[in-house]
Amino acid sequence: MSVKSKVKEALEVLAALGMPREQLNERSALTLLSLLDLKPRTQWSAAGKPLVGITPMMEFFAKQHGKKYAPNSRETVRRFTVHQFEQAGLILKNPDKPRPVNSPDCVYQIEAGALELLKTFGGPKWHRNLSTFLATRKTLRERYAAERNMLTIPVTVPSGATIGLSPGGQNILIKEVIDNFCPRFTPGARVVYIGDAGEKFTVWEKEYPRQLGVTIDKHGKMPDIVIHYKTRNWLVLVEAVTSHGPTNAKRHQELKTLFRSASSGLVFVTAFLDRRAVSKYLADIAWETEVWVAESPSHLIHFNGERFLGPYQNAP
Repeated sequence: MSVKSKVKEALEVLAALGMPREQLNERSALTLLSLLDLKPRTQWSAAGKPLVGITPMMEFFAKQHGKKYAPNSRETVRRFTVHQFEQAGLILKNPDKPRPVNSPDCVYQIEAGALELLKTFGGPKWHRNLSTFLATRKTLRERYAAERNMLTIPVTVPSGATIGLSPGGQNILIKEVIDNFCPRFTPGARVVYIGDAGEKFTVWEKEYPRQLGVTIDKHGKMPDIVIHYKTRNWLVLVEAVTSHGPTNAKRHQELKTLFRSASSGLVFVTAFLDRRAVSKYLADIAWETEVWVAESPSHLIHFNGERFLGPYQNAP
């Protein structure tokens, strides 16, 4: 019980220090305890500051807390716990003398200010000291959030609002759709939904789709973008293809079913970055859909039917 209690306390400390969720686990708790030389029955006020390498840390886990990790877990401890502790300023790397970056003899030590704070955990001064400590240091969670915000892709939707998409995935293409497809083919339209590669929903107007007879299911397989072209009362459903496939026959039917209650006509568009990507999926694209290519933004490729861009009235 004392082992579980000490690990639970270490997790509480890490959460209070603003560590990201990925570091709020048993491995990180044990790592912190090893850096403080805290055995199950050792009081926090008696925390120490040993110089300790990754392998001795793991030996401490096993000997003092009964948690044995496989030898090949050494890199996991270093990359996904110790590295983040160092970034957060909780520990110092090789404070005794310089060593090569990849040296197996690298050692780590708790930072002096952090040590003084952690010695007060569980005592009457803990919360006051924690507030003072955090006031002078940005938590790692805050730093990561700031870095993510700096990397976001800025997108201005037709309403004039600017949002940030997480980098990567199909989000570069989503930006192209908003910047170049919408002004040309759905001028004045309202973007009611954008699915971010990093976040499930970036734009999600909960009430507006209901006015159109649509209930967006958070667990449904939504298209990447939903646009209401009010001038013609169309719902334009856009799939942005970078790694996953286009609007094929199966996907076409899924979307028709998902939006079957819509009072607006449904238009299906698959967006690609370039024509090379189109050629890769050409055989899969469903009839009665449109293809838009970002490198040729003023053109559409129409797949069959008696009209160009527009909805069809066939029942799903």
